[in-house]
Amino acid sequence: MVTSCSRKKDTFINRNFHAMGTKYNILYNGNIALENGRETVDDAFTDNYWELLPIERMETTDDFMLPGQSKNSDFERAEEKAIKAVQTHGMNIKGREYNPQIDEAHLLLGKARYFDQRFIPALEAFNYILFRYAASDKINEAKIWREKTNMRLENNELAIKNIKRLLRLEELSDQDMADATAALAQAYINIHAKDSALTQLAIAAAHTKKNKEKARYNYIRGQIYNEFGYKDSANIAFDKVIDLHRKVPRAYYINAHLAKAANFDPDIGDVLAFEEYLTELEEDRENRPFLDKIYYRIAEFHKQANRDSLAVAYYNKSLRSTSGDKHLRALDYVTLGDMNFDKSEYKTAGAYYDSTLTNMVVDSKPYRTIKRKRENLEDVIYYENVAQVNDSILHLVNLPDADRVAVFETYIDKLKAEAEHLKEQEEIAQRKANSGIVSADNMGNTRNSGNLANNGAQPPGGKSTFYFYNSNTVAYGKNEFLKNWGDRSLKDNWRLSSTRSNELTVQSNDLVTAVSEEERYDPEFYISKIPSDQKVIDSIIKDRNYAYYQLGVIYKEKFQEYQLAKDKLKALMENNPEERLVLPTKYNLYKLYGRLNEPNAAEQMKQDIINNNPNSRYAAILLNPKSEMSKDENSPESIYERTYASYEAQNFQEVIEQSDKYVLEFEGEPIVPKFEILKASAKGRLYGFEAYKEGVNYIALNYPNSEEGRRAQEIVENVIPALSDRNFKQDSIGSRFNVLYRFENNSDEDIDAFLKTLSDEVVKIRYFDLSVSKDVYDNNTTFVVVHGLKSINGARGFADLLRERKANITRPYIAISSPNYEIVQRHKNLKDYLENQ
Repeated sequence: MVTSCSRKKDTFINRNFHAMGTKYNILYNGNIALENGRETVDDAFTDNYWELLPIERMETTDDFMLPGQSKNSDFERAEEKAIKAVQTHGMNIKGREYNPQIDEAHLLLGKARYFDQRFIPALEAFNYILFRYAASDKINEAKIWREKTNMRLENNELAIKNIKRLLRLEELSDQDMADATAALAQAYINIHAKDSALTQLAIAAAHTKKNKEKARYNYIRGQIYNEFGYKDSANIAFDKVIDLHRKVPRAYYINAHLAKAANFDPDIGDVLAFEEYLTELEEDRENRPFLDKIYYRIAEFHKQANRDSLAVAYYNKSLRSTSGDKHLRALDYVTLGDMNFDKSEYKTAGAYYDSTLTNMVVDSKPYRTIKRKRENLEDVIYYENVAQVNDSILHLVNLPDADRVAVFETYIDKLKAEAEHLKEQEEIAQRKANSGIVSADNMGNTRNSGNLANNGAQPPGGKSTFYFYNSNTVAYGKNEFLKNWGDRSLKDNWRLSSTRSNELTVQSNDLVTAVSEEERYDPEFYISKIPSDQKVIDSIIKDRNYAYYQLGVIYKEKFQEYQLAKDKLKALMENNPEERLVLPTKYNLYKLYGRLNEPNAAEQMKQDIINNNPNSRYAAILLNPKSEMSKDENSPESIYERTYASYEAQNFQEVIEQSDKYVLEFEGEPIVPKFEILKASAKGRLYGFEAYKEGVNYIALNYPNSEEGRRAQEIVENVIPALSDRNFKQDSIGSRFNVLYRFENNSDEDIDAFLKTLSDEVVKIRYFDLSVSKDVYDNNTTFVVVHGLKSINGARGFADLLRERKANITRPYIAISSPNYEIVQRHKNLKDYLENQ
């Protein structure tokens, strides 16, 4: 026994003693730990059947691991066993290993590191086998695992080259052949050569002895054939998965059915037989965990057959089914959103798009597409709400007293019914809580949710007072929350009023909950809230009319919904709109009649504009539509460009005056917020930070649904706080400095002549990269500025140097650092700066 323990003597007893100890003790336990770890990795990975499945079920992460650390204790144990086998049973005598199990120890070591996602150390272990154990019976398996590791390290071309060489030169066992060709297929997929992957997957599926692998390889083949448009070949591959039925996990079986169903062509297939096939999938009790996907596929079938009501019903069924598949929920929501969008129900579509975004990967390309589509609905949803609410208020304003009472009595009856229902729910919830009875719904959920006890849920028949176990208390809680807080968005700081999802509902809830019991059920209380002041009513009418105009323009320009746009604008004209909206509404109606092929109505509207508003720009366009000059010079866009050119020329007072004029002239048109933000910028340049802040805040509040309004809100939140600092920095710590020459605007001095003289002198000074500009400071003062000096003393020295040159520039100057000059221009506090010097 003592002599057989030696690892340095090559005898029959020694070799077999260490080989048996390695195989049946250390490696046995190590392989068990490895399989346990693989099962953990397999269970942690969730297949996304909406995309091409990876060959191997393992999700890689970018988590950084320090030496000696492990993500999984099972792999750590497997690695320890492999190292122990080498250290305690290795018989390396004069450079040769005499224990035939050590190569398997290194293979175990490499696999443990591979599944622990430490690919460089894993590669070292596999390479060691190839280097030291060339005659090992595990050499082909080690080569396959090495190339799998190379693929994880993104060395796909090298892996393809080595596996092809292995397949060409070696005679592999069936399982090794399956593993090698599957790895080769993954490498081809990684380099986007999916046609080459198809052949390798077919070989792998034919040679593997593992049914799970056979199903996976055939399913991936079906996915690739679908990508190439070969639906018949894809269906053959899916049928091979279906034929395995109970030999493979149910997910493969069901998804193969659904993928095959997605390939059904109603033009050539038996529609009735296909409907029966889908019904069988739906009614099979074993398919309950997959009902969300089955309902989605049935909904798609009905949608394809133009049975929209059935499709909507099944999309909603899919959403109501318990599912952790966020991609499927996103598909359900976006499809319902698109269907409502196509029916011009934009408010409903917007709500569905909101739900879609919560189920998508943030900042992914599909997320950005839906978000952009949702943002385009912001305006129409906002103005539809305004129009709906104001129409309702005006309807109540115009109702006779008796009809008002009838309206609110009906509303009070509804409130009483809701209160009675809530009271019943509370009583039921209280009785069940006291008796410990689990509702039938909860019992059904318990039966259908598998091993809920392991997930912290209530055991069947057990007594629990946990709030969420009782559907009645949950329903009551939801109602109480809505009553107290309204419909809140799911986000941080949800108590803030800005998080309310539906402001109109909340206002109604606030009104009902903020009153006494007597007032809540008194019609006169609600009637007293109807506005009676004519100024308030006029304001409501004005807002309603503006909303109608905006909706007409949005439907016409953004969505090309010409009939909807016409209806809104015609309704506006019937509501006696204010003068500023009449002419643009008529012109838009003229354009819409042309789009809707109503020439008589278009001609009538054209003559109306020309006869009643002959001096307007709209009349000029209609009288000479081919005149580019008349269109361009009088269009809002051209006028804005000219105003912006004045801004760039620093004619700030002119920009402010022109913007005020055009805001009134073009009121109601999309160009107005642009003039407002141009005016705010001009005021900031002329009057300073506070004027700019006031202007930007005005835009954010009054144009919240325009691009300029949203940008203004971002400036208010993020930029204004940074710009508010008016404290000067030490000039000595700056990196760029300026020299200022101050001129009074009402003096007779020629600023442009001085600027030219100074520019000529600056050009002659080649050892600095200098530039000269003329900057307006305020209505009374203009600066001529030299930029690009490197120090405060350098700036003073440069100004003194100019005094001595032939140009004899002897004006008083101010030397200042660039950061302080920005503060001076922003806050108009030059006096404060000079006093601090």
